[in-house]
Amino acid sequence: MTHIRSARLLFIATACIALAGCNGLSSGNSSSASAANTNDADDAQNVSSIWDVLQRPDANNNVQVNKYLWNASLEVLNFLPVESVDPFSGVITTGYGRPPGGGRAYRATILVNDPALEARSLNVAMQTRNGPVSVGTARAVEDAILARARQLRIADGRL
Repeated sequence: MTHIRSARLLFIATACIALAGCNGLSSGNSSSASAANTNDADDAQNVSSIWDVLQRPDANNNVQVNKYLWNASLEVLNFLPVESVDPFSGVITTGYGRPPGGGRAYRATILVNDPALEARSLNVAMQTRNGPVSVGTARAVEDAILARARQLRIADGRL
């Protein structure tokens, strides 16, 4: 008797979850029609059901990058030859280069993945010919890029 009761409870729980997931499907009211007319940027932030969360992100969507972080990265690491730049994904890849007055060659990969001027928007991976650089060196480069980005923003007049 307990197996039948637990199976019945499992069936009811599954049905409730399925019905809750169907909440975002189209209905005849005007609020869903107006929601369908919103632009794609708003749709990426609005989640109408659990199925929206579980879907894979669209590969055709572009990452918005912060122009100050982008330009500051290129300025701070201007001693490195740029190998590839992809402003749509926010990735800058450089080749090996020596800083002025330095003896060790570095290369870097920079990812700017958010339009906000914040530290979480910037990821810098650096390495030498012998392997990755120390955490302190990478942090110092990130700090220099962030400081230069703030200077560029202030010079642009947008506080």
